[in-house]
Amino acid sequence: MNSTLSFPVLLERFFTQRLMQQRQASPHTISSYRDTFRLLLQFAWQRLHKAPSQLTFEEINAPLVVAFLDDLEKSRGVTPRSRNLRLTAIRSFFHYAAFEVPACSAQIQRVLAIPDKRFTRALVHFLTRPEVDALLAAPDQHTWSGRRDYAFLLVAVQTGLRLSEMTSLERQDVTLGTGAHVRVVGKGRKERCTPFSKQAGAVLKAWLREPLKSDGQPLFPNARGGRLSAHGVHYILSKHTAAACKACPSLKKKHVTPHVLRHTMAMDLLLEGVDRAVIALWLGHESVETTQIYLDANLELKEKILAKTTPPNGKPGRYHPDDKLLAFLKSL
Repeated sequence: MNSTLSFPVLLERFFTQRLMQQRQASPHTISSYRDTFRLLLQFAWQRLHKAPSQLTFEEINAPLVVAFLDDLEKSRGVTPRSRNLRLTAIRSFFHYAAFEVPACSAQIQRVLAIPDKRFTRALVHFLTRPEVDALLAAPDQHTWSGRRDYAFLLVAVQTGLRLSEMTSLERQDVTLGTGAHVRVVGKGRKERCTPFSKQAGAVLKAWLREPLKSDGQPLFPNARGGRLSAHGVHYILSKHTAAACKACPSLKKKHVTPHVLRHTMAMDLLLEGVDRAVIALWLGHESVETTQIYLDANLELKEKILAKTTPPNGKPGRYHPDDKLLAFLKSL
């Protein structure tokens, strides 16, 4: 294949041949990569004044990619983490292009050499037990949507499933009775079964008796019986968090997301003394090291550990005022 191959043809083959056929990428990965290139093509159109279908591969070079990533941060306000995710998708395409257009190897290597943006890793956020109770009490269970929201929130906070895993749940993925659990296929197409409590089982049993709004309805549908979107879930959380703030004012300081509910479950397991390897297995983490973030954020656990240690004998020091000249220099 030569370097004159049009960029649109190469990009189409990347999605259909590389991602879908060869790698059998998950729908979540494909949609994430798709969104990245939609944004990149829109940026290239504005910058080069050339329609995406008319672009050549040579025009998607390192300076354009860097300008696109910088624009994401400045114009769209994306975080460095999100910027790096977009860069990962672009790198994947250029790794594929290295085999298809070897004549452009210098251009490809310059794009692949673009570094990730470094950022400060913030502590994970999670909810306390009173905050969880207030959030679960917010939905009005006299309405269909309130019963759905209550079941959704309860399952999310008890299983720690990801947003994509929650919205993809089907009715047949739920097993009630002895060994009650939900079956999910998470990142990397890894299947796992996550248990839930008797309370959640009773709620799900009642929810499954609700009349269906459409054939093939997912476990937690929208008002039309279709699948809940990410935007719909964020709306539900925002709505009930605002209502829960009246009973639990501390929620006003927290941005409650599906991932915060996931972190809450992990923290509950950690406080109960569950081993990190078990927590990683529960959450579907690739590595046990990923679970380290919960140890870093759990101040209560650190305080318990500190209480078990024997502090060295120490005496409080006595204050001695500085020399006036030294005090002056220190104040500068």
